[in-house]
Amino acid sequence: MSLLADSGPKAHTHSAETLVPDQSRAERTRSWQVADFPVPTGREEDWRFTPVGELGDLFSDAAGSAQLDVTHDLPTGVTRSVVSADEARAAGAPLPADRSAAVAASGEEVVVLDVPAEAEIAEPVRIRLHGATRETVRAHHLVRVGAFAKATLVVEHTGTTDYTELLSVVAGDSSQLTIVSLQDWEDDAHHLGQHDVVVGRDASVRHIAITIGGGIVRINTNASYAGPGGSFEAFGVYFADAGQHLEHRLFVDHEAPHCTSNVEYKGALQGETAHTVWVGDVLIRAAAEGTETYELNRNLVLTDGARADSVPNLEIETGEIVGAGHASTTGRFDDLQLFYLQSRGVPEDEARRLVVRGFFNSIVQRIGDPEISERIMAAIDVELEGGAA
Repeated sequence: MSLLADSGPKAHTHSAETLVPDQSRAERTRSWQVADFPVPTGREEDWRFTPVGELGDLFSDAAGSAQLDVTHDLPTGVTRSVVSADEARAAGAPLPADRSAAVAASGEEVVVLDVPAEAEIAEPVRIRLHGATRETVRAHHLVRVGAFAKATLVVEHTGTTDYTELLSVVAGDSSQLTIVSLQDWEDDAHHLGQHDVVVGRDASVRHIAITIGGGIVRINTNASYAGPGGSFEAFGVYFADAGQHLEHRLFVDHEAPHCTSNVEYKGALQGETAHTVWVGDVLIRAAAEGTETYELNRNLVLTDGARADSVPNLEIETGEIVGAGHASTTGRFDDLQLFYLQSRGVPEDEARRLVVRGFFNSIVQRIGDPEISERIMAAIDVELEGGAA
C-alpha cells in the first residue's frame, strides 16, 4: 500500500528538455559520477525553489585548487587521516544525491575523522571552516563513529566563499552521536551542502542545523538506517534577513524495521525578499514495519515582503507502522503576545525580542553546546535590531 500526503509532483531530469516523473523517492538518482546529474535548470522538483542561476560555478566538475581555512579540534582518542576518494567510498560513505554533492565528492582526497568503538568523548569534535575569498571550493569529510561510542560533532562555517560540501557520517551500532552544523557566513557567501547520516543498529543520532548567515545556503540532510532499532532526530533553526535565501531539505529513508525519526525545524524571516525553503521527505519502505516518524516545520514571518515555502511529504509502503505524521505552519507575528507583554510594562522592541527568542528556545536548548547556543541567540538579537554583529 502506498499513501502519499501533501506531496507535489516529483521529477528528476534526464536532460534539460525532458522531465520524467518519479513514482517514489526510492527511485531518486544516487551516484559518485557528476555526469549522472544534469546541471539544474530550476525546473526540476528538487531545484524549483533554489536560485540556480546564481550558482553555476558550484555545478561545474572542473578541477579547482581553492581551499577553505580548516581547523580540526580533536579531543583525545579521535583521529584524523586523509584518504583517497576511492578509499572513502569503499569505507561505506553514502552516495551523493545531487550534482553539487557529486562535485564535492569529486576531489582526490577525503578527510576522515574516526571515533573509536566504546569511546565516550566528553569534549566536542570541532571542524572550523572559514572562507577568505570568493573562489569556488569543494570538500568531502567522512566521520566514522565506532560501536557503542558517544560523541558530539560541531561543524562551523564562517567567512565568504562559494562552497559545495559533502559530509558523510557513519554511526556504528549502539552509538550515540550529536551533529551540530552552524552556517554563519557573510551575506555574500554561497553554500550547497549534503549531509548524509547512516544510523547503525540501535544507534541514536541527532542532527542540528543552524543557518543564520549566507546569501544563498541550501543544506540537504539525508538519513538512512543500517539495521533495526535506530533513532534519528533532526532539528533546525534559521533566520533569513533581506535578500537571503536559506533552504533546508531532509530525506529520511526508513528501510529497516522498528526505527524512529523525529524532525522539527523553526524559521523566522524579516525584510524585503527574505526567502526560506523547508522540504521534508519521509519514505517508509515495505520492509520498515514498526516505524514511528513525525516531522514539523514552523515559520514566523516578521515583516511584509518575506516568503516562506514549506513542503512536508510522507510516503508509506506498509500499513504495519506505529505512527507517522507531519505538520507545517507559517504565520505572522502574534500581536496578542506583544499586547500581553506591553500591558505589563515591557517595551515593544524588548517584547518582540522575547517572543522570537521563545519561539526558537525549544530547539536551541537541545544543541548541548553553550557557546553555540549563546552565539545563536546573540545573532537573533542582532537580526531583530537590524544591526550588524
